[in-house]
Amino acid sequence: MTPPHPDPLPRGEGISGKQFEIAAGGQHAVVVEVGATLREYTLDGRPICEGFAADEMARGGRGQPILPWPNRIEDGQYDFQGEPQQLPLDEVDKHNAIHGLTRWLNWSLLEHAADRVRLGLTLHPRPGYPFTLQLEVQYSLDDAGLTVRTTARNVGGRAVPFGAGQHPYLTVGTPVVDDATLHLPAGYRVELDAARQLPTGVLLPLAGTLFDFRTPKPIGSLVIDDCFGDLPRDADGRAHVTLSHDSSAASIRVWMDREYRYAQVFTGDTLAAPRRRRGLAVEPMTCPPNAFRSGTDLIVLPPGEAVTLEWGITPFG
Repeated sequence: MTPPHPDPLPRGEGISGKQFEIAAGGQHAVVVEVGATLREYTLDGRPICEGFAADEMARGGRGQPILPWPNRIEDGQYDFQGEPQQLPLDEVDKHNAIHGLTRWLNWSLLEHAADRVRLGLTLHPRPGYPFTLQLEVQYSLDDAGLTVRTTARNVGGRAVPFGAGQHPYLTVGTPVVDDATLHLPAGYRVELDAARQLPTGVLLPLAGTLFDFRTPKPIGSLVIDDCFGDLPRDADGRAHVTLSHDSSAASIRVWMDREYRYAQVFTGDTLAAPRRRRGLAVEPMTCPPNAFRSGTDLIVLPPGEAVTLEWGITPFG
């Protein structure tokens, strides 16, 4: 017997929930209910981010905010203020907790205008994270491009450990990232062990290595899934990472405010074949991998306190 055809999704929805469109000056973006995720971002119809379709999941972290910690936590275990915690292990093969707790949850719409959308979520206490956070993510478009503002407020009665990141994949129109040129003016690369992608405690100099993109150069066949720190800042306190391609005159600049001290860069080699090396993930992060265990640049919010941080994408060409 043929099973009944499932009911179609409500108009304006995908399997990632409600779809919120914003636009300005030839730019168009779609933000979705599940995870407050950036599903699509284009300029004059040209993709700026390697997104995903309305009938797809955000696999590979595609476009997702990463809260309340970015990247990995070893064994999902950490101590905070003398109390041991155990998080679920969602990177099972490496025995890590990865990319926070909010990316598969339904966020609520707080504001939606032609050029901006703001979503919110209250993250209630749970095993491994017995804290209460009120979270907001706002996406806005203007002549300078896309700005993403994230706010976390501790609405519980005890201090909260916190970190933030986001996982956009950038494209300058090349079939794979090999032909794109990367400019990443960092001071060092965090050494990660090969088996679990966790910091060893060593900060590696970039001079003379394949990972030295302080002078722009093509990515080539280099496999990158690495965390870079000591990012130089402009007069406004922003760090910049740029992806470009000479033949198309296209370039994309990711900027990060002072709260984002690290950039994880990922060429996507572990993704499923149709997506592999199609876009370059440039991930703003407030702290390095395993910060809940190491304490390195971990944000601690006392009760009632909040932190607001911004990053964005400026497309050219």
